[in-house]
Amino acid sequence: MESRTHVERHYTQRIGWLRAAVLGANDGIVSTASLVVGVAAAESGRSGILIAGVAGLMAGAMSMAAGEYVSVSSQADTEKADLERERRELRDYPQHELQELQRIYLERGLEAELALRVAEQLTAADALSAHARDELGFSTIHAARPIQAALASAATFAVGAAMPLIAAAVVPTQRIILAVSISSLLFLTLLGALAAGAGGAGRARGALRVVFWGVFAMALTALVGRLFGTVV
Repeated sequence: MESRTHVERHYTQRIGWLRAAVLGANDGIVSTASLVVGVAAAESGRSGILIAGVAGLMAGAMSMAAGEYVSVSSQADTEKADLERERRELRDYPQHELQELQRIYLERGLEAELALRVAEQLTAADALSAHARDELGFSTIHAARPIQAALASAATFAVGAAMPLIAAAVVPTQRIILAVSISSLLFLTLLGALAAGAGGAGRARGALRVVFWGVFAMALTALVGRLFGTVV
């Protein structure tokens, strides 16, 4: 009989870059579109609108990169500190750590004798990896990668922010608010659907929640621009 290899696809492998990419693109579209709509609502000319939008793109991309790098680096530092603490405990209290691992497997439904054998075998193979995975909940799939997160956020923010800027640059000045609003909502709908599909979730629900917050942000900024007649 022909032997076939069963290959499973898991969406959790995409979490590291998908979260940062979606956050960056969504923030780029929403913040830049809101800024453009707010400035346009204050009855500014095209040049002022585009200058504000480009400045928002550059500042936002750098802010996203710095924020992601700092936050994910903090996560990585915490993981390293926990692993170092676990390494010391394995060195100083090996029997206690073995019993701790056994209790974890007991709580997961194994019988006492089997849980002990599993704990002993995993400890013999790689004690630190066993405790990192089963006690601390660390995984190589979800490992913190600061540079990857920073680059993904900055790049996708810039791409997202460029979309409303292009719309503002090509339409007549008096139609900028309408064109930017409609095009940005279309971009957000597409982004939400693609992100949900990449993560294995429902596309309609993913698109709806992204569009909702995009509409809210642009409406609020337009209102402020109209009320105060200035850039905020």
